[in-house]
Amino acid sequence: MTAPVDTSQAEGGASTPNGKKTKVPRAKVKYNKREAVAGYLFILPWILGFLVFTAGAMIYSLVISFSNYNLATQTIRPAGISNYERLFDDPRVFIALGNTLFYTILAVPLEIVFALVLAMLLNKVGRGAGIFRTIYYLPKMTPAVATATLFFLLLNGNVGAINQGLGFFGIQGPQWLIDPDWVKLSIVLMAMWSVAGTMVIFLAALKNVPGELYEVASLDGAGAVRKFFSITLPMISGAMFFNVIVLSIAAFQIFDQAYVLFWRDEQNASSDAALFYAIYIFQQAFQRFDFGFASAMAWVLFLIIGVVTFIQIKFGNKFVYYEGDR
Repeated sequence: MTAPVDTSQAEGGASTPNGKKTKVPRAKVKYNKREAVAGYLFILPWILGFLVFTAGAMIYSLVISFSNYNLATQTIRPAGISNYERLFDDPRVFIALGNTLFYTILAVPLEIVFALVLAMLLNKVGRGAGIFRTIYYLPKMTPAVATATLFFLLLNGNVGAINQGLGFFGIQGPQWLIDPDWVKLSIVLMAMWSVAGTMVIFLAALKNVPGELYEVASLDGAGAVRKFFSITLPMISGAMFFNVIVLSIAAFQIFDQAYVLFWRDEQNASSDAALFYAIYIFQQAFQRFDFGFASAMAWVLFLIIGVVTFIQIKFGNKFVYYEGDR
């Protein structure tokens, strides 16, 4: 026989395994409410910052994308959808978009492969692993502008260290920063410098792969290649999925490296081979002060990234292994 439950100081209820309702003490409910209020107060600065500097700025840019807004003259005139129509009439928009797509398609897979190789090498290191991880991560800490300046010297077609190294083996290096056929590839090469963030995510995923799976596979006679495709790749597919999405979004917004390498000096600006979409937005907004057209371009980029991300999630999620799946 069970003792009766005292409900005189109770409010609300919760279901028990047998389906009966139990009362939650008022003091506990009151404490939970105070805890929730405290939590909201702690995140209030972030919420205000997001509403003012992110959501507010996005809404404002959407409004001015339907107007002729010239910052130099401080004039705003309604323009309807004319700014969006100009996107189809401006050939440089398609050049910039094509360059950006080319960079994204080439850079993202290479970054994934390079980062995964580095992560697998670090995963094999025993003694001194922390030192090697720190060394490999240091390039990620370098500001993008400093990295671009470094590669500006390395990729110099005449005296750059890369071409001098190729010359040592009798290979004539290209004009990385001048030849239109090599301009985008030089940006891709520079992107390999900062794969440490992706590498760390892969390394964490590799550490979570159960070693017993490899032991069982070895007993069955599986080789290194079979283990990689049958065990490693499926087990880290979640990290792979995440990295592909994040790197794709970042690639569509490439700006710093390309601008420092090719567009910092307008008098000696590069050809349209280095004209990326974000750079063209910057030129329209802060050089020509056509904020209406720049805002329309920005929203088109937002939609493109949204569509690409949706496609990646819709189809890529089918190839991701989740531990709870049966």
